[in-house]
Amino acid sequence: MKIHGSISKTASFRTTNAVFIGRSIRLSLRNAEALIMAIMLPVMLMLLFTYVFGGSIDPSGNYVNYVVPGIILLCAGFGSSSTGVDVAHDMTNGIIDRFRTMPIQSLSVVTGHVVASLARNLLATAVVIGVALLVGFRPSANALEWLAAIGVISLFILTITWLFAAIGLVAGSPSAASGYGFILLFLPYLSSAFVPTSSMPSWLQGVAEHQPITPVIETIRGLLTGTPIHDSAWWAVGWCALILLLAILWSIVSFNRKAGRR
Repeated sequence: MKIHGSISKTASFRTTNAVFIGRSIRLSLRNAEALIMAIMLPVMLMLLFTYVFGGSIDPSGNYVNYVVPGIILLCAGFGSSSTGVDVAHDMTNGIIDRFRTMPIQSLSVVTGHVVASLARNLLATAVVIGVALLVGFRPSANALEWLAAIGVISLFILTITWLFAAIGLVAGSPSAASGYGFILLFLPYLSSAFVPTSSMPSWLQGVAEHQPITPVIETIRGLLTGTPIHDSAWWAVGWCALILLLAILWSIVSFNRKAGRR
């Protein structure tokens, strides 16, 4: 009986998560405007920095190779921010109370949003990279380096999505979740995404060099374009792992408290 119960519980967990992932993907497809904006805004910024500011920042015309890794993370941030709004909507419209009456793990609704966001943002990232190739981006990465870069990008998307999900859980409304999440979208601008940190004022260099976004960008840039990575990869993985763990724990605690479980 114990074995049978364990198997049933495992199957139920997998089925529940599959159902909620499918639900979140369908919601994403219905909200096509948000997906289009998550792609178009980073693309527009890339075109702006490449054709308007790129000539003065890097007269050699190589600026597109420098800026694309930062645009990729910016795209991930914009795309993941909608997760906080979706989670907040679920937490405030009463649907969680309905889920709690069913023999399922209600937290799977959050997991579904996270997995759907990961898939959605990987697609958006592919589109952004495709546009970058059209405007002159010329990566030097081999197949293994591409796989490593995709792995780092996926880890970052997963991390930032869980963080936005946690924000959505503690926010009082979807609009509040959007406002809180918007603050995180400024972090790439305070990093090496668009200009080297050495060009910043000395008081800002310390902030830019030691915040989590910079090592992730430098790792992706090094993998795709061959620039020195040094210890950025270790810092990138370490920061993402730490933030991911804290975001998941924050999400669990916030969900249990908000859903009325003590």
